[in-house]
Amino acid sequence: MRTQVCIIGGGPSGLLLSQLLHRAGIDTVVLERSTRAHVLSRIRAGVLEWGSTEVLRQAGVGARMDREGFVHSGTYIAARNRGFRIDFQERAGKSIMVYGQTEVTHDLYAARDAMGGIVIDEAADVTPHLDESAVTFVKDGRGERVDCDFIVGCDGSHGVSRTCIPADVLKTYERHYPFGWLGVLSETPPVSEELIYANHSRGFALCSMRNQHLSRYYIQVPIEDTVAAWSDAAFWDELRRRIPHDAAERLETGPAIEKSVAPLRSFVAEPMRWRNLFLVGDAAHIVPPTGAKGLNLAIGDVHYLSEALIGHYGGDDEGIDTYSQRALARVWQAIRFSWWLTTTMHRFPDQNEFDQRIQESDIAYLEHSVAARTVLAEQYVGLPF
Repeated sequence: MRTQVCIIGGGPSGLLLSQLLHRAGIDTVVLERSTRAHVLSRIRAGVLEWGSTEVLRQAGVGARMDREGFVHSGTYIAARNRGFRIDFQERAGKSIMVYGQTEVTHDLYAARDAMGGIVIDEAADVTPHLDESAVTFVKDGRGERVDCDFIVGCDGSHGVSRTCIPADVLKTYERHYPFGWLGVLSETPPVSEELIYANHSRGFALCSMRNQHLSRYYIQVPIEDTVAAWSDAAFWDELRRRIPHDAAERLETGPAIEKSVAPLRSFVAEPMRWRNLFLVGDAAHIVPPTGAKGLNLAIGDVHYLSEALIGHYGGDDEGIDTYSQRALARVWQAIRFSWWLTTTMHRFPDQNEFDQRIQESDIAYLEHSVAARTVLAEQYVGLPF
């Protein structure tokens, strides 16, 4: 099999890159190790920066998002069970879109099918061969090979692509946070029309949503906690303790239809290009979910790389030569923002009352400083490409 760009990974970043390149007349093949049903069952992020929504529209997959997504022009920050609102439109001139990653992936699969895009699911033993500019894999027990000009790794933090960069070239940066998020998905109306981020002496809490009848809530828990340690009743009781009193009073509870504990970490790999290999999304960087940057950073990578590859096939290699530098500049800004929001809003194991009061003072400054609210709003809605 021969193509121009072979994409390893059939999640949203791989599908989006394939869609953008196909619309520009560039052939791609996408290799995904899992079944399509498994990819579409993943519960992931639900907040899109405005720049991300524009890239999805550019790819021709924004219609359902614009019809069914929820535009949020602000968010609530809370401490000591009292919250205040930061107006994104007022401070940054943009909004965010609440539209689940699962729905984005549905839309992208539908678009690739409609255009006859080649997406090979259940591709096992995927192996890039940079010297030969090829990727081999096994499908239905038979060895297959894709010859290509470029290989793009959209295969996540545990994928094979990043391992192709020599150890003396690859540099990684990592920070693990000493707590996790217990997340619950429930078929209940959201407690707020916009997200609530809550700092509390007992730990962080977040109130989010997927739609008008599907809510997503999180509480900070010790890193060693398991789902089995938390009954539904215990979760709801703890969430009420941490969020603003008015939100706690109107909170509607119900059975958890999905419950999971996720660890938090920051990770960056440099460079994001090695020879004819490019890294995109989680293959190159991980952010804690506090800043809602994971999917958005991947879409940013896709934006830069699609422009670069389109430029290459038009005779201009500047984009592919500078891809890593451009993408990493934006990645590090998001890493810093996510680290700052995480350290400001969470309770650390060695934290004392002094540290708690410092956090509360930071949040009070955010409430009363126009400059501070502007900084948060600009980064939350997404820095320009």
